[in-house]
Amino acid sequence: MGKTMRKLEVAAPVPADIDIANSVQPFHISEIAQELNLSPQHYDLYGKYKAKVLLSALDELEGSGDGYYVVVGGITPTPLGEGKSTTTVGLCQALGAFLDKKVVTCLRQPSQGPTFGIKGGAAGGGYSQVIPMDEFNLHLTGDIHAITAANNLLAAAIDTRIFHESTQSDKALLNRLCPTNKEGKKSFNDIMFRRLKKLGISKSRPEELTPAEVKKFARLDIDPDSITWRRVMDVNDRFLRKITIGQGPEEKGMVRETGFDISVASEIMAVLALTTSLSDMRERLGKMVIGNSKAGDPITADDLGLGGALTVLMKDAINPTLMQTLEGTPVLVHAGPFANIAHGNSSIVADKIALKLVGPGGFVVTEAGFGADIGTEKFMNIKCRYSGLTPQCAVIVATIRALKMHGGGPEVVAGKPLDRAYVTENVALVEAGCVNLAKHIANTKAYAVNVVVAVNKFSTDSEAELDAVRNAALSAGAFDAVICTHHAHGGKGAVDLGVAVHKACENVTQPLKFLYPLDISIKEKIEAIAKSYGASGVEYSEQADKQIEMYTKQGFSGLPICMAKTQYSFSHNASEKGAPSGFVLPIRDVRGSIGAGFIYPLVGTMSTMPGLPTRPCFYDIDLDTATGRVIGLS
Repeated sequence: MGKTMRKLEVAAPVPADIDIANSVQPFHISEIAQELNLSPQHYDLYGKYKAKVLLSALDELEGSGDGYYVVVGGITPTPLGEGKSTTTVGLCQALGAFLDKKVVTCLRQPSQGPTFGIKGGAAGGGYSQVIPMDEFNLHLTGDIHAITAANNLLAAAIDTRIFHESTQSDKALLNRLCPTNKEGKKSFNDIMFRRLKKLGISKSRPEELTPAEVKKFARLDIDPDSITWRRVMDVNDRFLRKITIGQGPEEKGMVRETGFDISVASEIMAVLALTTSLSDMRERLGKMVIGNSKAGDPITADDLGLGGALTVLMKDAINPTLMQTLEGTPVLVHAGPFANIAHGNSSIVADKIALKLVGPGGFVVTEAGFGADIGTEKFMNIKCRYSGLTPQCAVIVATIRALKMHGGGPEVVAGKPLDRAYVTENVALVEAGCVNLAKHIANTKAYAVNVVVAVNKFSTDSEAELDAVRNAALSAGAFDAVICTHHAHGGKGAVDLGVAVHKACENVTQPLKFLYPLDISIKEKIEAIAKSYGASGVEYSEQADKQIEMYTKQGFSGLPICMAKTQYSFSHNASEKGAPSGFVLPIRDVRGSIGAGFIYPLVGTMSTMPGLPTRPCFYDIDLDTATGRVIGLS
């Protein structure tokens, strides 16, 4: 056990998450960094318990070997969640504090929307948590605020450019874009050469442009109806889903309907999660497409002159934040993209740094949002494609209550007491629901990784029910299936899981297999993913067909696919539990996150701005003004 490992004193019944988090005094983050052999010049302190790890750490470790790479996904969840974050943290506490392995947990940063809304925080739970929990769930080191600022600067630039183009001639636009300097000469600045190159204009001075070239260069001619870029804020605010802008008298009647998304739904968040370096981030931010010109050509952030400024706003956000678990094992928190319209995984940068820091024989464990049909699929086909990294093991988290739901149990509703069926023994219901687990195991095994099932045990689960899950998992092809009690006991409750994961990593024999190649058509890629859900076919709306045709014509058909569908079923219908098959998957629309690097088909309607319930979590949150401690966070 390393010197920063902490022995937990566990209480029963398990106290509230915030009470557990507040009962433990965290180590100074420099001690956690020292355990990882991270030298002080490679991190910046943000207070006592957080530090930004600089990309220079990666440069220094470039020649060294990587540790084992483990992804944690889950079965199709109930609305209550099945404890993926808790299992990810518990597994790492077991590996580091009990099995004496070098380990780093890589997690997404949670949005403040759910923290104050319905779901609460996302630091794990019980005795498997990231601390300080209040800092993890609130501002952290400001990355989401940086994304909000960058996103909204781009939104402001779009409408302002349309406004200025509507009142000026081509020549006037050029004169303002390229003003005369003190010597009486005009010049292009660096970012303008990107647009000139894109237009195939090789001239180096504004005076050399023909009138036709002036028009092409200076007038973006954005089609307002094609704009996909929306403003964002990190608050659940349903009344901003659809708004009208430009109603001030100075905007000269340039009224447009648009809306706000929650900040973590911004494409800039997906860029942060998928970028591999500062220069790569600069290129991705510049390539983000905000809409089309009236001629149908894609308009990018670089066309608006903004790629460099966006990178400046994001320059600190690219560095992952180092934190710790309750048992003193290290955590890298970085990026928090949506798991439906984006890929729902923490950053490539954090994983790469972590794999070098733990080195051969060490472990990096990361979590993929929602069920394995969504999070793990996107981890493999999008994240691993861009990172070039190969996982050895995929964990699938299951609970008895979720399996009972898939076996035909009553509906599970957040905020309402569980039906009796979920808290009394019913082995037949569990066995019937294991079809969902078996489907996730088969799908995940297809990537040529070993699958370990982690059954997150609740006090109401019976031995017979747990045995039924273990048997079903092994007969479906899992490498192992382990009962875990990390919520109640911390790392000690996930030691068996740690041992199983270690064995699974050591016994991988094949390289990573993707679900589809990139060089087939957009539709063929969509159909490959639909088939993995159990669909017999795909049905495209007229709008979806139109968008696929447009993205193909614009040269974006080589991108991977990021399906935006419900997390509550393999199908498009949230009420279809178990392992449905033979359904036709409807694609309502298709959109692109071109800078991030994927096309996302919409299966049904997706809310990108959550609302608040009648009684939001904020009712419980307050500050103990005597101690300065946050109370009531869940």
